Amino acid sequence: MTKNDILAALKEILVDNFEVEPGAITPDARLYQDLDLDSIDAVDLVVALQGLTGKKIKPEEFKAVRTVADVVDATYSLLEAA
Repeated sequence: MTKNDILAALKEILVDNFEVEPGAITPDARLYQDLDLDSIDAVDLVVALQGLTGKKIKPEEFKAVRTVADVVDATYSLLEAA
């Protein structure tokens, strides 16, 4: 899975599960400030990413995640480590 694949899947998750406008989802978009996600949404996002990757994601691995690009990079790293 490439970073572009992850970004496309992440966009789909954000639009379908969190009602984020597709145009707002850019690599630089901040999850909390720009996309209006809260801490509960962040947990739900991790669960959705687990479904996408088939990997168990520890919440602490995503604590430093702030932007869409951070999510893509963290997910890509998780897949590469497997």
